[in-house]
Amino acid sequence: MNPRITDETTHNNKSCRHFAQRMAKTPRSFIREILKVTENPSIISFAGGLPNPALIDVKGISLAAATVLEQDGPSVLQYSTTEGYLPLRQFIAERYKKRLGLSVSPGEILITNGSQQCLDLIGKVFIDNRDHIAIERPGYLGAIQAFSLYEPVFHPVNLNDNGLDPGMLAHVLDAHRVKLFYGIPNSQNPSGITYSNDRRQELASVMGNTDTLFVEDDAYGELNFSGKSLLSMRKFLLDQTIITGSFSKILAPGMRLGWVVAPPDIMEQLVIAKQASDLHSNYLSQRIAFQYLHQQNIDDHIQKICQVYKTQCHLMIDMIREKFPESVNFTEPKGGMFVWLTLPEGISSTEVFEQSLKKGVAVLPGTPFYTDGGGGNTIRLNFSNSTEQKIITGMERFSNVLNTLM
Repeated sequence: MNPRITDETTHNNKSCRHFAQRMAKTPRSFIREILKVTENPSIISFAGGLPNPALIDVKGISLAAATVLEQDGPSVLQYSTTEGYLPLRQFIAERYKKRLGLSVSPGEILITNGSQQCLDLIGKVFIDNRDHIAIERPGYLGAIQAFSLYEPVFHPVNLNDNGLDPGMLAHVLDAHRVKLFYGIPNSQNPSGITYSNDRRQELASVMGNTDTLFVEDDAYGELNFSGKSLLSMRKFLLDQTIITGSFSKILAPGMRLGWVVAPPDIMEQLVIAKQASDLHSNYLSQRIAFQYLHQQNIDDHIQKICQVYKTQCHLMIDMIREKFPESVNFTEPKGGMFVWLTLPEGISSTEVFEQSLKKGVAVLPGTPFYTDGGGGNTIRLNFSNSTEQKIITGMERFSNVLNTLM
């Protein structure tokens, strides 16, 4: 037998790959695919969801890294515990008390590789094939992708200006045994909507008589333009709430540090799932992050981020009001990183995306944020990863496209 022929035949006959069936049901990250298109520096991109690189405190992180390696080099480069560095978990617990009035013990906190891993671990622990889960409509693409691996039945629940529709959620919970609801109450991705405190109480009333978990993604909670924190769902649903958090938006996304807060019985299962996945999160990053938080004033840093994002957000909205057709509806975020557009029926966001790229600006069509095939006339715009001049130039280009198509 000719080995060369055998190797080529095996290499080319990819139909012999026996991938798990779940892979066919898991969508690619549409955002990651679009980001490949926007690598051209001449394209102004509002398509991604990146923090502003100018606001990453490179000097402060460098100092923290140098201190950690100099003082404790051998141990910070060693294996560590699954739960994460205890002083970092203590810091997070104390910050919940200070910021939200929540009593959280370090034992209820697990450090993860970004908040995205939280979603994967929650999926592993709770979701079996054909289980029913509820999610916002539109919902966070990263959660849709993470949960899709476990092949659930999604039940999308509409958002309005004050947050999730409680009547629609009640209907879903009455009709199905829903294991969990996943939502982002603060500056939701992709819509930018923030739940009002009254709406949070309404949702708690709807869920309080069920065993459905509320998975509260608080990745954007610190990015509140008013500087005032809203109540966590844990205030209302103590034993039914899992909170996920992240240092990506307030420190540096490349450090890949997030965390999950859960009651002890759930935490036990999450720890087992994490041990099976990666043993523990990057210990060096944990130590550098804690050292940074010890050396620097994180509140001052967050305030600076919020001031910049608020200015950029208001500039983008001013451009929408001034330049866009009146038939385009838009959200007015109170924080976070995104503005959500709804175009008139019949206008395809995919066509808008394609025409915009030709004009040197990238936007994100809204369809990947819908689990029911909707959103064909919606678009997400990111205002955080830009300069004011890029927002002005990019929105000028984008408005020309919309005015031509509409």
